[in-house]
Order: sequence, then C-alpha cells, then structure tokens
Amino acid sequence: MAHRLQSGLTLLEALIALLVLALLLGTAVPALSNATEAARRGGALASLGGSLLDAVRHATLTGSEVVLCPGDAGGCRRSVDWSKGWIAYADLDHDRQRDPHETLLAAVAPLPGRVHLRSTPGRTRLVFQPGGGNAGSNVTFTLCDGRGPAHATTVVLANDGRLRQGTPSAAAAEACMVPM
Repeated sequence: MAHRLQSGLTLLEALIALLVLALLLGTAVPALSNATEAARRGGALASLGGSLLDAVRHATLTGSEVVLCPGDAGGCRRSVDWSKGWIAYADLDHDRQRDPHETLLAAVAPLPGRVHLRSTPGRTRLVFQPGGGNAGSNVTFTLCDGRGPAHATTVVLANDGRLRQGTPSAAAAEACMVPM
C-alpha cells in the first residue's frame, strides 16, 4: 500500500502562525510609532535650533534686527503655538511686521505627526539685535510629541543668545500635549 504525501498546513498550524504574527505586530507597531515620534521631535528641535542660529548670525553680520515668530511667508501669527510653522525675517523698518521688501530668511513648515512646540506665554515673537542677543525676557520653548508628557523637553533661550535644554514642569508638559 502506497502512502500519499500531504503538503500544506493544518488549521491548527495556521492559527498558531497567525497568533505569532499578531503578537509580533502588537509589539512592533507601538515601538515603530514611538521611534517615529521621537525622530519627528528631534527634527523639530533641530529646525528650531537652526532657525535661532540663522537669526543670530544674520543679525550680527548685517547689523539689522531679525524677527523669529510663529507664522508663514505672509507674516507672523500672534500665538505661542509654533507647531504650525515659523518664519525669520530681517525687520528693516523695526515695526515687527513682515513687509514685502524685507528679506525672508527662513520659513519652517508645520511640524509633523503629534509634535507640538509652545513658547513662553506672551512671547509671540523673538527680536534679535545686531549684537546677537534677543530683546525682552528669556524665552522657554516646550516641545512634546505623541509619546506623552513624560517625553516633553524645554529649550531656554537666554537674552544673550545662550541655549540650554531642560525638563518642563508637569503642567507645561501636559499643556503642550493639547492641540491649539
């Protein structure tokens, strides 16, 4: 009597394979999501740092004031929410409004994913003087992402142009998570 070879999977083997696949996906998807949010936050931090350095450099090299504010090529928004993008421009007439003849130095697109960036209440624009410092008081930026308030960070810009990174208060980290 000849035996016939069977090929393929039994129902039990297929169910076990599906269970293993589901467990792997259940672990991999959140890890990938966290890594993506961390990368997006890092990109936002790099964009902010680059914009600050470019503003200081232009102000010191040209002897003009430079404004950095939440907004787009059309001008500044009166908001502490920088998540929708920001601009830097040479403020030649010192009126804190971008006019068509004033050079647009940078226009940063809205931040991706669930990344949010907020500045100190009342600090809706930064003005860099020809000496490189910024007018007004220190400004604290709170940066958060979809991983939650525990992953929020701050960037503090002192009037003399020094930057330092820190940890926000619990209230600031929570507030950063709420879309404006």
